[in-house]
Amino acid sequence: MPVDFEMGPGAGSLRGELRRLVAEHVPADFLGAFTDDPADLEIAQRFCRVLAERDMLCLAWPEEFGGRGASVWEQTVVREEMWAHHEPRGAQYMGVNWVGPAIMKHGTPEQRSRHLPAIARGEVIWCQGFSEPDSGSDLASLRTAARRDGDGWSVTGQKIWTSYALMAQWCFLLARTSTGEKKQQGLTVFLVPMSAPGIEVRPIPAMLGPHHLNEVFFDGLRVTEADVLGEVDQGWALVQEVLAFERVGIARYARCERLLLAAPKVLGGQWEALPEELHVRWARMLVHCRRARMLAYRVIALQDAGAVTPGDAAAYRIAVTRLDQESAEVLMDIRGLATLSGADGDWFRAEVEDHWRYSQASTIASGSIEMQRILLARSLLRAS
Repeated sequence: MPVDFEMGPGAGSLRGELRRLVAEHVPADFLGAFTDDPADLEIAQRFCRVLAERDMLCLAWPEEFGGRGASVWEQTVVREEMWAHHEPRGAQYMGVNWVGPAIMKHGTPEQRSRHLPAIARGEVIWCQGFSEPDSGSDLASLRTAARRDGDGWSVTGQKIWTSYALMAQWCFLLARTSTGEKKQQGLTVFLVPMSAPGIEVRPIPAMLGPHHLNEVFFDGLRVTEADVLGEVDQGWALVQEVLAFERVGIARYARCERLLLAAPKVLGGQWEALPEELHVRWARMLVHCRRARMLAYRVIALQDAGAVTPGDAAAYRIAVTRLDQESAEVLMDIRGLATLSGADGDWFRAEVEDHWRYSQASTIASGSIEMQRILLARSLLRAS
């Protein structure tokens, strides 16, 4: 019995329109916004404006905030097509998937009016100030401190592995404002302009390319009540909600599936000559793509109903990061055994190599796979 992935009556036409826009505005050899060529970032920024002009960048947002009031499933179509085509929104997916929704739900009227229209227009890039040198997987143990200073706070500390910090205009910053019986208590989210005095960004060289990874240092950064998102000392619950949206918002299964399905077409007559064992591994990866997709849809449905738990998001994250790495190994083996030539061969070679490089960090980024397994285990134990 086939699995029904139907996502509503308008999903097919929306998917077709998105593919047309990608073909029209994004070069075929585009490998993401964060390469050595600054023109790639401009391609992404320009494409975001194209989507925004059609109210498609934040499709499921309410119209009052710059969206179209579409369903979460239509937004999922956008998410899948973007990740399948190398995320031509660049870093904007962060604002669309979770920064914007967090501000929409927890922000003051002033914060909403200041930030949401800019995100919906594709004009602003956000970065995430979460991980620290000794507080990566164990985020709640972070030590960046916001200490009361008159009518505000003075922030001192360090963040690491901060994607897009060199180009971001705003930071979604988690800092400790007090201590409690549990380390999860006393954390607060601040919305901080990256141009503020007291912030220094240092890039971290990596094979993922420039702009991906950075250290961010805070030395006497001044923040006020107007910068607090939600309630002071209650940031942990907000961040758990945010992380669930972030983890399911990265539809890497769509990219894996696109590359896997491209392999037989690009190889042509060479495909049948590949070892049978490699054909089996290739087919297994396609099954795993469907598994990750179904888990993503389950979390999206639960989020839409307001019933998602950290364990739900963790199950998806485990599946999709494993898929990322295992499919990359299969694709690299296919690439190594085939003679690739012509434009299609060059495209496939570049795409597969980039996919492999990115996959090496996938089981660490957005929460390590070990922590995801702990979250899932705790959820299963509570349910038993």
